[in-house]
Amino acid sequence: MNTRRDVFEYALVRVVPRVERGEMFNAGVLVYCRAKSFVAARTHLDEAKLRALDPEADVAGVRAALRAVEGVCAGGGGAGQAAGEDPGKRFRWLIAPRSTVVQPGPVHTGLTADPAAEAERLLDLLVR
Repeated sequence: MNTRRDVFEYALVRVVPRVERGEMFNAGVLVYCRAKSFVAARTHLDEAKLRALDPEADVAGVRAALRAVEGVCAGGGGAGQAAGEDPGKRFRWLIAPRSTVVQPGPVHTGLTADPAAEAERLLDLLVR
């Protein structure tokens, strides 16, 4: 059986509780596959890590930012200004660097037959 594998791109979503210190940890993954018109975010916030880096961190604010990333990927009403954009443009918008607590990491590439399963695999491997 020949399973077709397509190129996909991914970036980690990092939490940087105190930008001035530069300490960070992974809290999610963004996955984009042009061939499948697929973009998704999977997130997982480790509150213990967040509090270890900043005991005064705004946990609810970080959770809201991670939900917003997921919303942009999902499109529709939860995507805000990006609602009408195609998956590639939403991915590019999310990977643009910003000086905030929730930041994208560098983009990497790979091959996959199932981008949704790849998102879950990367979340387990690189975040949880």
